[in-house]
Formats: sequence, C-alpha cells, structure tokens
Amino acid sequence: MTFKVGQQASRQVDLILRGGIVALPDGIAARDIAVSAGRIVAIGDLAGFSAAEVLDCRNLHVLPGVIDSQVHFREPGAEHKEDLETGSRAAVMGGVTVVFEMPNTKPLTTSAAALADKVGRARNRMFCDFAFYVGGTRDNVEGIPDFERLEGSAGMKVFIGSSTGDLLVDDDAGLDRIISRLSRRAAFHSEDEFRLKARTSFQVPGDAASHPVWRDAEAARLCTERLLRIARRHGKRVHVLHVSTQDELPLLAAHRDCATVEVTPHHLTLSADDYARLGTKLQMNPPVRSAEHREALWQAISSGLVDVLGSDHAPHTLEEKAKPYPASPSGMPGVQTLVPMMLDHVNKGRLTLERFVDLTAHGPQRIFGLANKGRIAEGYDADFTLVDLKRREVIRNDWIESRCGWTPYDGVAVTGWPVGTMIRGRTVMWQGEIPGPAQGAPARFVEALQPERM
Repeated sequence: MTFKVGQQASRQVDLILRGGIVALPDGIAARDIAVSAGRIVAIGDLAGFSAAEVLDCRNLHVLPGVIDSQVHFREPGAEHKEDLETGSRAAVMGGVTVVFEMPNTKPLTTSAAALADKVGRARNRMFCDFAFYVGGTRDNVEGIPDFERLEGSAGMKVFIGSSTGDLLVDDDAGLDRIISRLSRRAAFHSEDEFRLKARTSFQVPGDAASHPVWRDAEAARLCTERLLRIARRHGKRVHVLHVSTQDELPLLAAHRDCATVEVTPHHLTLSADDYARLGTKLQMNPPVRSAEHREALWQAISSGLVDVLGSDHAPHTLEEKAKPYPASPSGMPGVQTLVPMMLDHVNKGRLTLERFVDLTAHGPQRIFGLANKGRIAEGYDADFTLVDLKRREVIRNDWIESRCGWTPYDGVAVTGWPVGTMIRGRTVMWQGEIPGPAQGAPARFVEALQPERM
C-alpha cells in the first residue's frame, strides 16, 4: 500500500496520494494530493514535495469522503442488532467517512445529556466521523436553539409519521412550534400519521407487498405539503428524508428556497416487484414502491432536484425480520452498500460520477454546512473514498460488518467497488481490511462553530 520516498524535495508533508484520478471542484482529472496534520495542503503536480508515506493510487478514483446523512446505529438500547462500533465498521468498509445518526434510540436523543452521552460513546470508538440528530418533540421545543449548537449535533430530526411516543409529532400545532424555533436546517420523516391510522385495514397479514398499499403515496404527499406550508410560514429550512413518491416531487420543486431532498439507494434500485423475492426484508418506511415512482426519482436526480443520497441504514436481526407481516419491523441495512450499489448505477449509465460525488459529498456539505468536509480542496480534511470503477464483485452477507449480518443485495453482482477509506489523512479501510484503532471524532458545522480555547 505504501512505500518510503527520499527526503530530497523542498517541502515535507505527511502523506502524498499519487497517481489517482481525483474528483475536484473543477472536474475529474489526474492529480496528486499532499496531506499534513490531517488536512489537504496541496493538489496538482507535487514534484517539489516529499513525504514519509506515499499512497499509490494508480487505477483508482479518489473521491471526496462519502457522507451518509441518515443512519440508525441503534445504540443505546438495541445493541443486539447494531451499535456505534459495528455500524461504523460497516460505514468505513463501504467507503463512508461521516455519518449522521438518528435519535430514535432508547433512551431517545431528545436532550443535551442524551446527545453528550452518544458523543462520549462514539469518540475514538467509532471508525468514522459522526454527528447525531436531536429528536424534536412537543416537550423540548424551548431547547432547540441550544441543541442545534452542541458538539456533535447534526441539528433537529422530526418524525411526522412512522414513530411512537414522544418522537411522533403528527399535528400541525406541534410542527409549527418546532419549526418556528429552528435556526439550522432540520430533517423530517414525512408521512401523514392520520392517513396511516385510517388505512391500517389495508395491511394484509403475512403479505409484505401490502406495505406500500397501506402507506400509500398520498400519505407522503399530504405530509410533505403540510410540512412545506409550515416551513414557508416561518421562513425556515427543511430537509425531506427518503423521498419515495413521484407525487411529492412537484411540491418540492416549487419550494427549492426552503426545502432540500434526500433519496435512498433502495428506492432507486428496488421496486414493489421485489416483495415476492425479499418479503419483509424489503419492508421500509416509507415503502419501496412501484417502478413508476422509482423512475420519477431517477428523473429528479437528472433534473438536479435531489440534493443528497442517504442510506437510511436501519438494521434488524433476521429473526426479527422473519416475523409475519405486519409484526415484522421496517428497516434494512444500507450504509455499507451505498457506494457499490450507486457505483454500479454509474457504470450502467444511470448517473455520472460527478453527480454521484455531488449527492454524497458536495450536497451534504452544502445543505448542512459541514465544516472542512465534503470536497477535495486545499484546507479541507483529508477525507477520501478510493474506488476502483472497473472492479467487479458480488455482494455477500458475509461481507457485511453490521451486527445484523445480512443485506437485501446478497448475491447481487456490481461493477465499481470501494477499496480504501481515509479520514483526516488516516487509512481506516484498505482492500477489505480495517486496521484500527478507531479514532472517530465529531463532525463540525459552520453554523455551530465554537470559539477556540486559547
């Protein structure tokens, strides 16, 4: 992987990535990259540089570190199916350098103390860098301005549907209070809980294919319409997670000044036809839908309407997923397969490599205001996802690092593979090996920068 170089040149750096095809803000081209103290210090012809370590990147593309802004790592409270360590191992094995983790743990992440507990659990135990959403509830509204500025905070997350207890805020009055207090962009699960409750009779026991019939496209459209109306009223920024319907897209296009859009690899890759093969393994909220919705999402990627790709990694054990529908839980693992599945789409001509980089790095950096991450540029963190676009692999359950130990893509052949993951200049995965030790740290956000201690 590395070799020593002489000390003849005029400028000494810690690391040089040499010979790769690099995805830069001005295009994709052959460049070398110099790194010191975990940051990018030079890009281009580095003939005047020397380094203690040189990484040979010939035949590889060097991409900005992939950011997955929606994962569920289940800790605390459900470590039997995932924890922060195993989830982050899955992330870096799949080429992901930063994750934003969700608040529906036990206890819920709805207070400063709960957030601090997660940050403490994650620091130097997760293999990737991280941030945690704080769940917005009816009871913690007054604390939102403080929650948004705490160390490790990805901002607020609100479940308008598909949750229970305090995390479910399904009424306009509750949403209005939360949104009115926002200063940063907040993330929303947008399904109308009232419609879902009214349609429970559409669930067919033992038939997971009835899931998208129950949680129909109208439930998503109604909720997104309500969300956008309230956001517009208060002049606040909202991020609509895992958009799954063609019905929502015109609404979102009409509100680009205040709304951003996430789609997921499973909504882009799978369809309702796959319930016959995967059964409850395909069960997600919002559901995987018919192919016409999938094609509309691809069109929204082509038109620029979609801002980011998030995996919505939500693992459950195979025993839990084997329960007969609707007792089976919704969710599937995805953080490790995001990069190879989407690179396969690149190779099939569904999107360009430049658009993939925009959706997984530039987009998250832009809309969430990540500090020093999300692009390969001087002064930024040396976070890289190194991929072999020509490498052919078959995804297998035994490759999965998540504690759940399975993937809906078991047996799927792909072209394009993550071969290396670097975070702040350190190699955290190379050719399927995770050397350790874990040194994950909180991601920082420009709207929540803290004064330096002198």
